Amino acid sequence: MPRKLPFSAKRKKQQLRDRRERKRGDAPAGPAPGPGSRSGSRERGGDGPPGDPPSEPPRRHDPGRFRLQLGGPRAEALERSRRRAQQELLELLPESALELDPDGLYGPGLDFPRRPPWSFGMSPEELRAREEAAFGAFLRGLGDGAGLAPFEHNLETWRQLWRVLEMSDIVLLIADARHPALGVPPALAAHVTRDLGKGLILILNKVDLAPPAVATAWSHLLRARHGPARVVPFSTAPGPPAGPGLQKRQRKRGGRWGRAVGPRLLLEACEELVGGAVDLSSWRARLERAEQRPDGDDDEEEEEEEPPGGAGDEEDEGAGPGGVAPPRQWERYRHGVLTLGCVGLPNAGKSSVLNAVLGRGAVGVSRAPGRTRYFQTHFLTASVRLCDCPGLVFPSRAPPELQVLAGVYPIAQLQDPYSAVGFLGSRLALPPLLQLRPPGGRGWTAWELCEAWAEKRGYKTARAARNDVARAANGLLRLAAEGRLRLCFRPPGYSREKELWELHPDTAALAAMTGGGATAPPPTGAASSSEEDEGEESDQATPPPSPAPNPFAWLGEDEC
Repeated sequence: MPRKLPFSAKRKKQQLRDRRERKRGDAPAGPAPGPGSRSGSRERGGDGPPGDPPSEPPRRHDPGRFRLQLGGPRAEALERSRRRAQQELLELLPESALELDPDGLYGPGLDFPRRPPWSFGMSPEELRAREEAAFGAFLRGLGDGAGLAPFEHNLETWRQLWRVLEMSDIVLLIADARHPALGVPPALAAHVTRDLGKGLILILNKVDLAPPAVATAWSHLLRARHGPARVVPFSTAPGPPAGPGLQKRQRKRGGRWGRAVGPRLLLEACEELVGGAVDLSSWRARLERAEQRPDGDDDEEEEEEEPPGGAGDEEDEGAGPGGVAPPRQWERYRHGVLTLGCVGLPNAGKSSVLNAVLGRGAVGVSRAPGRTRYFQTHFLTASVRLCDCPGLVFPSRAPPELQVLAGVYPIAQLQDPYSAVGFLGSRLALPPLLQLRPPGGRGWTAWELCEAWAEKRGYKTARAARNDVARAANGLLRLAAEGRLRLCFRPPGYSREKELWELHPDTAALAAMTGGGATAPPPTGAASSSEEDEGEESDQATPPPSPAPNPFAWLGEDEC
């Protein structure tokens, strides 16, 4: 009798799923590979050029319908980048090189896909065809994409943004405080304030990962560039000031949403924009109860209040004429409910902000971008509704390495992580921060940085037992994306006015709000904690060294 082949539970589930789809008459749809993955993207994009809309609408049971589609570099570019990482020496750039000009990222001529005019009298097929034609015209208007960073090519994800913008009364544009210029597309901000005539609040999330003076300078710059918008600093997990070296991963504890910084400032900004059109007293009362609650009881969930008009969806509206109509102006504050829509780039912290405002873990969060696939709505009170939108990557001229370090591009799907490591190593003094042994040659290259980190962490390949350079490169990029390696960009002209921003009154207020804030990047000779302490989780930035090395430290959790 022949030996049976192993059959996993995952394959059994897929077999049952395919059998059900065959009974329904649908073709089985396997999981589509991610953007830039080694398995290619033939299943997702077909044989056409990347960026073209699909020739037929996505199937109902397609698991890759909302998957990120950012594209990837070609084989020739990958080979050139690998040779450059092995040969070019890294030079530490001056502090002025950390200044990030928004005009250089989103220059003139760059827009984002807009929803074409539609009405409720259109059939779903007609509306889908109209949207696909408009999206295809938008992609063709960008030309061959020369000089553009990878951006979202999935029309389904843009449809989620259109829906959130239409149903929201106030749009919360959430940006990472370490690089706000990347997270605030001027075209989107102008579309919300001018075309839609809605309120806009710019939330600088993760202010605890940026120096208070830098966050204050970015706040003033955003107010000057986007006049009608309000700027609110936010932090879902404020902690003690950061020390020199590699920062420790904060220990997860219950009730962390109740310690967020910024919900009260967000409430005040919404009250200023609403102006009494909606009663927000229930939100203020709920916030006061949360602030008076002990820290140990923060994880207790409160029951959601029902809206006064039921579910409050828009499907009960009467159908309009079947012809082409201008974009529908949604009723403001429908049924006396204020709708707040959270939009922004992937991994900017939209879901975390929504959970912090709700005071509980209502939606899932992840360090990897693309966790939120479709928009979700949650009622904070009977008069306040929150809407979480999937993250979108807008067309820009930002360096792809900056997108990787910002956590926008999935690090696990990178084919060339070494260029991003070189980008990081030329702006942060990684060898003293990570306590790497100096190479025997004339200096450091991106490849040697990864090889030294693999040697320090013990990353080896399975067969030849060589240093796993690719794993080390991915680990360094994850440390930067998580904020354990602090790379914070400055607004234009910050170096000349650094002393002014450090002595600004808003800087002291922000530092007190976040519990001290983050310090500036340490000098070149700063030392980090010992290797034994790197494998342990702690709330302190630099815990005291142990009296004796732990011979079993390599058995601990691999944080990198």
